[in-house]
Amino acid sequence: MSFFTDLAHQYIDGEWRPGKGSWDIIDFNPFDGEKLASIPVATAEEVDQAYRAAERAQQAWADTNPYARRTVLEKALRIVEEREPEIAEAIVAELGGTHLKAGFELHLAKEFLREAIQLALRPAGQILPSPTEGKENRVYRVPVGVVGVISPFNFPFLLSLKSVAPALALGNAVVLKPHQNTPICGGTLLAKVFEDAGLPAGLLNVVVTDIAEIGDTLLEHPVPQVISFTGSDKVGRHVATVCAANLKRVVLELGGNSALIVLDDADVEYAVDAAVFSRYVHQGQVCMAANRILVDRAVEAEFTEKFVAKVASLTVGDPADPATQIGPLINSSQAESISRLVDETVESGATALLHGRADGNLVSPSVLTGLPADSPVLRQEIFGPVALIVPFDGEDEAVRIANDTPYGLSGAVHTGNIERGVRVGQRIHTGMIHINDGTVHDEPIVPFGGEKGSGLGRLNGESMVEAFTTQKWISVQHGRSQFPF
Repeated sequence: MSFFTDLAHQYIDGEWRPGKGSWDIIDFNPFDGEKLASIPVATAEEVDQAYRAAERAQQAWADTNPYARRTVLEKALRIVEEREPEIAEAIVAELGGTHLKAGFELHLAKEFLREAIQLALRPAGQILPSPTEGKENRVYRVPVGVVGVISPFNFPFLLSLKSVAPALALGNAVVLKPHQNTPICGGTLLAKVFEDAGLPAGLLNVVVTDIAEIGDTLLEHPVPQVISFTGSDKVGRHVATVCAANLKRVVLELGGNSALIVLDDADVEYAVDAAVFSRYVHQGQVCMAANRILVDRAVEAEFTEKFVAKVASLTVGDPADPATQIGPLINSSQAESISRLVDETVESGATALLHGRADGNLVSPSVLTGLPADSPVLRQEIFGPVALIVPFDGEDEAVRIANDTPYGLSGAVHTGNIERGVRVGQRIHTGMIHINDGTVHDEPIVPFGGEKGSGLGRLNGESMVEAFTTQKWISVQHGRSQFPF
């Protein structure tokens, strides 16, 4: 596909060029195995070149009038809007997203670009009083300088853009490393959008590479001051450790094990709809997905019957078919891992109300119940189409089960009494929770992030200013200070 081959390069200092590594990252369509592109990997030397280019370009960009920076982002938004059908096709092909998923991702991407446009004008300074006579304290918001962004494969265009656009809007330069399974949608496609929008060379660099080639160069390099990472908690812990050793700030958006709680007074049919979407959107490859569906025993039978029936009706198949609701997992390793997890969980005592099977990278949905209380699967993130139904007796038990996880990203509570839902939600140790809704939500101006093993820091809205700028104190003595010697 020419779309992919045209973008199958490194993008460093405004130049499209092949990587100098001795091996290639092969970009495959996860549904049919078609080879989309082959990209020679970037070396540690090229990562250094990318960071040095960003460093050279950043100060002039920071000094650029924020209204001028905003103009570039406005043009980037228009380009995304004009090329939306082409980008949607790329999402379907490169990561196996359904048409519904591609539309969902692009809708959010445009919303986040609109917010980034506003962010260019958002940073505000302060003048603070001083106990010293004649002194004026000015506090400036200034860009951090260069930001390193590492993005995942599940929503690659959105989740790369989500850090890249605000960082640029606020006067920073960026080096982006996309996931090796989505190097185009998560990486070079963004470079092309911003290049065509008139972003000066060096401000956005994309390196397609792998830790096997560069080790921790991306994290340890002296130029970046902030690393924004979205991915698994295992890798996130490593990122945090390396960055702490190098005195770098991090924003970590990591995994989840969200609980969707159905109380005894919930609208059961509506709760079923919310739970099915929350668990199976993009084949369950979503950090906010409802891994665990906790149902009060008073409505367990009704909920379970309707939930299983709805899941069984989902269409599994080619993501290019608009009727498909469940497409492929990102690669064979993920598909095999999910199939093995389901088999092992059933062997250890769980009951499979639906037992999904793998056909290549397609894995049909599973619904498991009757899990032993100590089942490991209850406390881990499941990045695939597997739902766990867990009954409970009363709110206190629901809260205890929901909190019995090392994660704390999202969640939901379904109830006929909104304030009851809020009270339960306040007791769940999670960064986000939604009353009478699904667990999968992201909005441009609302703080997004998790607690416990689900991450550090927040993104979106004012949190972007906190993430990608720093404060600088400049005092002015209008009179004369008195010194003791």
